[in-house]
Amino acid sequence: MAMLELYLIRHGVAEERGKEWPDDSQRPLTADGIARLRKAARGLNAVEVGFDQIVTSPLVRTRQTADVFAEELKMKPPIVTSDALAPAGTPAAVIQEITKHVRKSRVALVGHEPNLGELAAQLIGARNPLEFKKGGICRIDFDMLPPKGGGMLRWFLSPKMLRKLAE
Repeated sequence: MAMLELYLIRHGVAEERGKEWPDDSQRPLTADGIARLRKAARGLNAVEVGFDQIVTSPLVRTRQTADVFAEELKMKPPIVTSDALAPAGTPAAVIQEITKHVRKSRVALVGHEPNLGELAAQLIGARNPLEFKKGGICRIDFDMLPPKGGGMLRWFLSPKMLRKLAE
């Protein structure tokens, strides 16, 4: 039995960067991006995966992603925001954030690439970053806290696979 199940989630499909969104932090998910995330969350329900806590980057698209999972999952996890998960955040800051939630056994982090892929690699002791598609999720288990590089990658699902589980 792992002490901590850590879920890393990349935000869903967002509006294109450009003149409409001069402040990238305000760029929202597309309607299709939200619909796909809802189905992905239902895929997690189908395999009985839930979270005790969601921690999200403060950017609009990640907060919206966190909201979709919080609404759709059978267990309605609380959401907190952490600057550690913003694009400028560091793996060390994220690990510090995780330690704030040690009483929770299943914590989901919603963030951005390339940060998530680099964090995942560091947590499992891999040389190369994992590549997260938008809406992709992985689960890494830890037997000790704070989590060090000895995490065990349990699974890594693309958004398409998650949606298939919902069918």
